[in-house]
Amino acid sequence: MYAAHIARTHPDRLAILMAQAGTRITFGEYEAAANRLARLLRGSGLRFGDHVAMFMENNPRLLESEAAAERSGLYYTCINHYLSPDEAAYIINDSSARIVVTSAAKLDVARQLPQRCPGVERWLMADADDPPAPFESYERAVAAQPDGPIPDEQQGMAMLYSSGTTGRPKGIYHPLVEAHPSEEPPGSRIQRERWGLDEHSVYLSPAPLYHSAPQGSISMTLRAGGTAIVMESFDADRYLELVALHRVTHSQLVPTMLSRLLKLPDERRRAADVSSLRTVVLSSAPCPPQIKRQMIDWWGPIIMEFYAASEGIGYTFCRSQEWLEHPGTVGRAALGELLIRADDGSICPPGVTGTVWFKGPAGFQYFNDPGRTAATRDPVLGASSVGDIGYLDEDGYLYLTDRESFMIISGGVNIYPQETENLLITHEKVDDAAVIGVPDEDFGEAVKAVVQLAAGVEPGPEVEAELIAFCRASIAHFKCPRSVDFVTELPRLPTGKLYKRKLKDAYWAGRESLIR
Repeated sequence: MYAAHIARTHPDRLAILMAQAGTRITFGEYEAAANRLARLLRGSGLRFGDHVAMFMENNPRLLESEAAAERSGLYYTCINHYLSPDEAAYIINDSSARIVVTSAAKLDVARQLPQRCPGVERWLMADADDPPAPFESYERAVAAQPDGPIPDEQQGMAMLYSSGTTGRPKGIYHPLVEAHPSEEPPGSRIQRERWGLDEHSVYLSPAPLYHSAPQGSISMTLRAGGTAIVMESFDADRYLELVALHRVTHSQLVPTMLSRLLKLPDERRRAADVSSLRTVVLSSAPCPPQIKRQMIDWWGPIIMEFYAASEGIGYTFCRSQEWLEHPGTVGRAALGELLIRADDGSICPPGVTGTVWFKGPAGFQYFNDPGRTAATRDPVLGASSVGDIGYLDEDGYLYLTDRESFMIISGGVNIYPQETENLLITHEKVDDAAVIGVPDEDFGEAVKAVVQLAAGVEPGPEVEAELIAFCRASIAHFKCPRSVDFVTELPRLPTGKLYKRKLKDAYWAGRESLIR
């Protein structure tokens, strides 16, 4: 199906519901809004392969803007709305965006962008009747356009940016194909069918829309004719309310959200009606096995998990039953051939940790960065990697252990922090945790935990000793933190990914060592 077809046949069917604001958008309204903006983009001179960018919170105008670009043969870049003016401007400039759509909620940052982005030709601001120059009112600009489709509709696509946890964000560029928007990309169709999305589906999105997972999932839901419910921000208790109220059938979560759900009071979890859920998908970060097992016990074997870098070089997938038979896995290869390689390039046998590679065609490039693109490739082997670390078991199931750049080298021993983080997060006094390497005169690096404590728990030496002892009771001592620092909140992106570079820089400031 295709949203335009549903708008013709069932114009009053609910397409989008904003959970907090209560804004309801039918397929007819969604299609008309997308067409109006598509006409504005064409009228502004944008043609096949040009770029636009969106910088806003979870807002229905963001979804309309994506749809307009997808009907106009344009690349669109959704920018993390938590970024600073300089960070957002970098992405706008690097992506060659000619038009930027933002919102009144982002005014404080947005008003600082035009002077930093001289290449942008037009600035639109949603939810603002009289925005400051050079911004135009989004609503007034699109209202002047006809609501029919542009005559030369072509399929556009997202050009999203990596989160920048390992350096400057990188635009992930795939060549556009000349196709009508009604032609569903093969990867999207396979994913939609695997998840069981159809016209009866109600998909609940608790994540920020600028991220690839919710962006793609909502697109699949709308293409299937289902309804997408968008949370403006995640709250565990409200999430359960929405599932019961709207008989939600599908959702996608990250491990941090599961942890928050499990830490709700027992009586709240027992009272929650989650019987309508058919498929819940985990993505973005490896899930601690203890957390996932508890969620399967609570919700049943409806939890799917996949691993796929935004670069699209490969894809693994597993259902609950597979995971229960292979605890901790992120699945077997569903796209591309999985290889685990040692530092010397040799193929690691099962059980041996190395860098994760996918063999097969890699159509992506890092936009404006051929050097970084080349660093991901092995042209002889015909494989690509983004630097993740893991191993395969005898049955070909992948287990991720960390990102290559955050490996700790202590006394010549390689330590992958993910295992320790997975353990710490299960402690009743811990709300969130990160494990990093910090400078150590004797060992080069020492293992440190940085912990966000649960509400009502006071930091201090006693809690520090308790957490270290807790780790030492379960894993090898060399993997355990030698010290624990406490913070009010860890620098975790709304997608669930830990901004570990920012966390580590505070401990390595002023040092010339390249160990990270």
